Amino acid sequence: MLALDRFDAVINAGIAGVFRGRGAIGDGIVVREERLANLGLEGGASLVLPDGAHLVDTVAASESLLERCRDLPYRTGRGLTVTQVTTTDATAAAHARAYDPDVESMEGFAVLRAAAIAGVPALEVRGISNYVGDRAKSEWDFRAGSTAAVAALEAILMRLTAAV
Repeated sequence: MLALDRFDAVINAGIAGVFRGRGAIGDGIVVREERLANLGLEGGASLVLPDGAHLVDTVAASESLLERCRDLPYRTGRGLTVTQVTTTDATAAAHARAYDPDVESMEGFAVLRAAAIAGVPALEVRGISNYVGDRAKSEWDFRAGSTAAVAALEAILMRLTAAV
């Protein structure tokens, strides 16, 4: 859609897992920066690409949109986009050490990066539905996560459309 038309903003909203100690199930969070996990060579060795190309593994939300939502009752944090849902405490701990994230999602990076390439301000909003790690201890609550996402999204949309 971003390639076919011009938009004032993009908002990616949904549920996410939270890393323990970074929030609780039912919280709403606005993601200020999103990282793409495990991009490049395993172990972090540098990857040389042809013709000066480089990999991008970090993208930020729009500073202007973040500023307009600054005093809403939702904290901002870092997101980590993964290609597989984390299901062990060992993987959760490794991600926490490597990326220092607050939340884990599946598409946050792709949406923010596509918007950045298109030159459209973007924001990511998440409702916390579970803890990242061992599935038996994740305390999954889809209703709490989706309710938090909807509440945060409604507050943000009210704020962003009030000035229009």
